[in-house]
Amino acid sequence: MKFGHPMKLMVLWLVCLCAGCGYHVRADGEPVGIAIQELAIPLFTSTSSEMGLEAVFTRVVREEFISHTKVPLVPEERANMVLIGRLYDIRTDPIGFDDTGGFTVTSSRRIRLKVDVRMVDRRQGRVVWHEKAFEERTSYRVGGDPVAAQLEKQQALETLARRVAKKIYQRSVERF
Repeated sequence: MKFGHPMKLMVLWLVCLCAGCGYHVRADGEPVGIAIQELAIPLFTSTSSEMGLEAVFTRVVREEFISHTKVPLVPEERANMVLIGRLYDIRTDPIGFDDTGGFTVTSSRRIRLKVDVRMVDRRQGRVVWHEKAFEERTSYRVGGDPVAAQLEKQQALETLARRVAKKIYQRSVERF
C-alpha cells in the first residue's frame, strides 16, 4: 500500500504531537515535582453557616487523595506536608422560577463557593503550593417539599466538594 504525501504529513504531525507535549501520567501514585512522604489534611474551615460543610469537603478531599496516591494520610504532627483549606464567599442565588397560582416561586438555585487552599511543608515552615480562589458552582432543584429541597442542596454541595477535591489533587500532586 502506497501512502500519499498528505498521509505522510498527517502521520508525522501525530508523532510529533504525541512525543513533544511534555505531558506524562504518573500511574504509580507518586506526587510529581514535590516530596510528600506523609500528608495531613485537617478539617477545612468555612465562613458559611451551612452546618457540616467543612466536614463534607474535608472528607471528600481526603477520599480523593486516598484513591489516587500512595502517600499516607497521617495526623498533622506526623506529616511533612499539610493541606490547609478554607471555604469562603459561599452564595446561593435563585436561577429558575415557576408561576403557580398567581405566585412566582423559586424552582432552582445556583450555589457557588470559593476555596483557598495551600500545601505547607510543616518541617520547613514554607508554603509549597497555594491557590487563593478555586471557584466552583452547580445548580439544584427547589420544589414544594422542603425536605426534598434540602436533599437536593446536600447533593449539590457533595458535587461541589468532588469537583474541588479533584482540582486540589490535580494541581497540588499531579502539578497541572
